[in-house]
Amino acid sequence: MEALKALTVAEAKQQEYAANLAKGREEALSKLEASKETFKAELQKMVEEKTALDSELVLAKQDAFKLALKVEGIAELAVKHATSYIAEDAKLKVAAAETAAAEATLRVEERIRNAADEAASAVLLEARSAIEEALAAAEAAKEHARKVEIALVEKLNVLDNLAQVEAEALSSQVAVSALEQKLQIANSEIDRLCADIKAAEMLARAAEERVAKAEASVAEIQKVAEKDALEREKSVKSSLQALKDAAIARGEAAKVAFKAELETLQAAMQAAEKAGRIREQANLRKYEALRRSLAAAEASAMAWKGRALTVEGLLRKVQEDGDETIPIIKVETDVTTEGRMVALLESDSKKWDLLANGPRREAPEWMKRRTRVTLQGLPPRSIIALDVPVDAAVPLQVPLPDEVWSIARAKVKQDDIFLKEAAEKEALDVQRRALERALHRKTIRRLSEEGDEKMESGTGSGREIVLQAFNWESCRRKWYLELAPKAADLSHCGITTVWLPPPTQSVAPQGYMPSDLYNLNSAYGTQEELKSCIEEMHNHDILVLGDAVLNHRCAQKQSPNGIWNVFGGKLAWGPEAIVRDDPNFQGRGNPSSGDIFHAAPNIDHSQEFVRHDIKEWLNWLRTEIGYDGWRLDFVRGFWGGYVKEYIESSKPAFAIGEYWDSLGYEGGNICYNQDAHRQRIINWINATGGTSSAFDVTTKGILHAALHNEYWRLIDPRGKPPGVMGWWPSRAVTFLENHDTGSTQGHWPFPRDKLMQGYAYILTHCGTPTVFYDHFYDFGLHDPIAELLAARTRTGVHCRSPVKIFHANKNGYVAQVGDNLVMKIGGMDWNPSKQNDLVGSWERTVDKGGDYQIWELR
Repeated sequence: MEALKALTVAEAKQQEYAANLAKGREEALSKLEASKETFKAELQKMVEEKTALDSELVLAKQDAFKLALKVEGIAELAVKHATSYIAEDAKLKVAAAETAAAEATLRVEERIRNAADEAASAVLLEARSAIEEALAAAEAAKEHARKVEIALVEKLNVLDNLAQVEAEALSSQVAVSALEQKLQIANSEIDRLCADIKAAEMLARAAEERVAKAEASVAEIQKVAEKDALEREKSVKSSLQALKDAAIARGEAAKVAFKAELETLQAAMQAAEKAGRIREQANLRKYEALRRSLAAAEASAMAWKGRALTVEGLLRKVQEDGDETIPIIKVETDVTTEGRMVALLESDSKKWDLLANGPRREAPEWMKRRTRVTLQGLPPRSIIALDVPVDAAVPLQVPLPDEVWSIARAKVKQDDIFLKEAAEKEALDVQRRALERALHRKTIRRLSEEGDEKMESGTGSGREIVLQAFNWESCRRKWYLELAPKAADLSHCGITTVWLPPPTQSVAPQGYMPSDLYNLNSAYGTQEELKSCIEEMHNHDILVLGDAVLNHRCAQKQSPNGIWNVFGGKLAWGPEAIVRDDPNFQGRGNPSSGDIFHAAPNIDHSQEFVRHDIKEWLNWLRTEIGYDGWRLDFVRGFWGGYVKEYIESSKPAFAIGEYWDSLGYEGGNICYNQDAHRQRIINWINATGGTSSAFDVTTKGILHAALHNEYWRLIDPRGKPPGVMGWWPSRAVTFLENHDTGSTQGHWPFPRDKLMQGYAYILTHCGTPTVFYDHFYDFGLHDPIAELLAARTRTGVHCRSPVKIFHANKNGYVAQVGDNLVMKIGGMDWNPSKQNDLVGSWERTVDKGGDYQIWELR
């Protein structure tokens, strides 16, 4: 009984448990369905929110694009330099907003997608597993109940199975609670996703706010741009009005000037017409006088003829009558003078006007002389008495036509004033033409001022300032035509001498490989253009130096063995004009007296015919072309004594030799002591007998290092300048660059940032300074260099001016040059008042701060 009761209770509990389990399963399923519906609703809501967000983002993008288009339009209308950075900032802000919105959208979409997928899959998996577990538990419970029922029937371990069933029921309840927890987790994940969506909405609102701010900024930019545009429009209008007023004023001035010029031209034309009319009237009067003279002569001849016929008729009548007495016949003056009056006056009106009113003006002296000349052959006015006996047998002696005076054969007397004046005028014309020819060929020679040194070829006047008037690329242009118009500017700036490029025909266009020396049609221009350029320089009192390449010459023909050593043109030399130790051209002359130039045949200057031809050529350049002096190329190639012979023959106003040699270096740095280097240059000058100066290469090399805060290099141990200018200043030609060291070759360029310090040094010191064309016209240093040239001219600095160096250290360089100039280079804190041994009152005329300064004596 107890077992049946227990079985009944167990069955009831089992049924209750099954009912509870079914109810729990139904509740779980309903909850699962509810959660599914809730999830679907939330998912639909999230999708709708995403769609709305996408639409808002699309609108924001469209607004951003519209805003970008507006910004671009405003940026195009506004002044680029004033508003470009603001527009770019606005664009960047818009782009940043778009980027942030897009990133937020992507993050939201990704999170929603991932969360939805994960939540759905997790819920489905967990629900499926829970249902399966519940079903499995139910089946197990049924199976267990069946087993319990069998066991009860069999009366085996009923209570134990019941406890097991209860435990399994409890595990089912645990599973249901776990499922509920998972549902709660899914709900929390959904809440988190909602929070993310809200955050995305906040980001979207922030992006909208940034877009609104950007729009406000753009609107402000637009207002500023419009304001600036209005201001600029007003400024442009005022400028245009000013330009119009100026144009009107210029037009009025041009009208006035044109009217004045027109009146001047009209006056000149009227004067010319008046002069022409006067000349025409004078010519007409001359013609009338000559015509009247001819008519008078013809009337006189007719009168004589009439007289002769009258006399002949009388004589025949006497002979026919046989009367021995010849009657005296009086011929009245009217018979002879009627023809004269008619011839001179032509008509009665002129005659009666002359008789009634008399002469209208006093006859000029020239007319009286001409009248006397015209009337000198007319017969006398007295009565003619024929009281000479006539021999009837002698025929009448009538004068021949050649014996009668004629104006056509009349000659002016030797003492006539017109002849003298014409002869004097012709002599003056001859002298003028001769003087013009002489002046065309004559070298400009300035009259030295009182106290100046004598003019000599080695120094010129002592106050020369040279411009190298070309560079390495000048041969690519019509250089003579381009250079000639600069003569006025060069003269105004103080340049006294220009050095022109080699003029001869050359294998290389730069002119330093000459061939036919007498052919001056080169890459720089024609011979006539060269002469015109030189003449223009002479018109502005500028000396012209020709670049004479005497060391070598390119042959124009090959010898029988194929060596180019036969020259052409007027100087048709052969191998005997080439030094024998030239390794490339098989010369048959004497050994070289200098260094070998390997690119062309080296000329043997020891040959008498070579020196004769070169002297003739140099003199031809002086007299026919107009050169005043020479720049002698590569003088290391031949003895300086030959240079002396050429200079003494051609008598240049100034001559410079290019003696190029390497300076002394130690450890990669230039040596302080360069006495050996400058001594070699001075030895060459001595070889020329001092007839030529030389480029001061020593000073150039020292300046390269000294101007980099090593100013102590600018004084030698004896307290003098360290270059050639320190030992022989009158023969030192200082320079910073030339066509070899600078220009496009750049073999040894001067430091670009130290150019003006270099010019401040050489243009204020002794020696003859040289300015390079590129620096003066191409580097923008025209005015600073002209300022230094003016200071040199004002203070009277010349090639022999003494130099007193006060300071030369790492901080700067200070020196007095001559009596009237003190200069400083570098950042040293110095002025004349700080120098105890410097007397006088000094005024600073050039001030370039830490670069250089110049003071002049008041």
